[in-house]
Amino acid sequence: MALSAQWLEGALGKSVKLTLTCGVFQGVLQHVRPGCSLLLHTVKNLETGRSSPGVKMFFSQELVNVELLGEPDSEKGTAVQSEHTSAAEEKKGADIRTADGDPWSSPCVSLERQLRALNSLSLNSLPGKEEEEKVAYTVVDCFQQKFGPAVLHLKQQHVISVIGKGVNLCRHGKLSWLQIATKSRVFLFDIFFLGPQAFRNGLQMVLEDKNILKVVHDCRWISDCLFHQYGVLLVNVFDTQVADVLQFSVATGGFFPHRTCTLQECLMQHLKLPSEGNTLMKCKQQMDLDARENPDMWFLRPLPASLLQVLALKAMYLLLLHSSLMDKLMSDFTAVVHAYLNTSQNGSEDHLGTIKPTCTELPKELRQLADVQKLRREKAVKDYRINEDGLLIRPVIELNERNPQKDETH
Repeated sequence: MALSAQWLEGALGKSVKLTLTCGVFQGVLQHVRPGCSLLLHTVKNLETGRSSPGVKMFFSQELVNVELLGEPDSEKGTAVQSEHTSAAEEKKGADIRTADGDPWSSPCVSLERQLRALNSLSLNSLPGKEEEEKVAYTVVDCFQQKFGPAVLHLKQQHVISVIGKGVNLCRHGKLSWLQIATKSRVFLFDIFFLGPQAFRNGLQMVLEDKNILKVVHDCRWISDCLFHQYGVLLVNVFDTQVADVLQFSVATGGFFPHRTCTLQECLMQHLKLPSEGNTLMKCKQQMDLDARENPDMWFLRPLPASLLQVLALKAMYLLLLHSSLMDKLMSDFTAVVHAYLNTSQNGSEDHLGTIKPTCTELPKELRQLADVQKLRREKAVKDYRINEDGLLIRPVIELNERNPQKDETH
């Protein structure tokens, strides 16, 4: 009997036995991508007896038989190879298995309990929800239809924001989602489904394009992951964590803070997002708490819509943060240029007449910056405590009583 999408949908959440061309496995069916792949958790290899508590992906073209377990009268589904021709073609360009032939997996702890907790987190159930806190996004989890147009759109941009989400995001961790926002679109690339081919098929070209500015918060971790796992050299980066520290130094007359700010703190400080009654903040706080109980939640498929919305919002806000920080970093420059214009346009007639055009003496408009910096330093000494290293002790922005001080931005 041919394997139907309706039959598979009815098997979701149930224990199934998969007979593949390469072995026999048992697990709980979690997600189905018709004609392409199945996602199971709590997987056991029935030939070796080895159990894996993680999430495993099985390609439908490898299926020989699918059987429901624990139901004597249940039907059996037999995968017909001819039904998966298009999926096989896609797999040739999108093989996301590791070198040893096993699908990518991610160890999960108490997956059923975590999934219930995540599904209970809803944007609509949170108080203080504002319509402008919702943003349209596109989940790119296959190479057909969505991937090509998404990459084409990104290649036409001058500025994009980039955020990676996964487990222990570095050269030794795993990347699950890549969030990229432009002025008009937000894309959530499902790297767990797409695999390394996502970068070879276009994302690498975008991330390595010197003409596209990539806005990232603390680029060390995502760049480490991209370079060592996917061979991607991230270039032309505007790091909002670095920009925040430099802006702090400008605002305090040359002092540096004793610590950096998390992305969440930067959004609150520079975009004036409130810590209370804000959908992004409330979801993010709950999300961080859930991630600490089960850091592999990012490998759940399908990911709850509420979490997808948070991923999209963060990418969008990061792009806005770039504009805000640029304005602040350029504020002294803008002020001096304005003073130049004001002097020439509104100054006395003989003001510039006494100055030779070839004179390179520092103008008074620029010399006044020294006085401004002195006043800023004096104010900073009054407003902040100074540690033994001469750094200003920057207070932690209180989000709420349950919010941890460190934001897991990666």
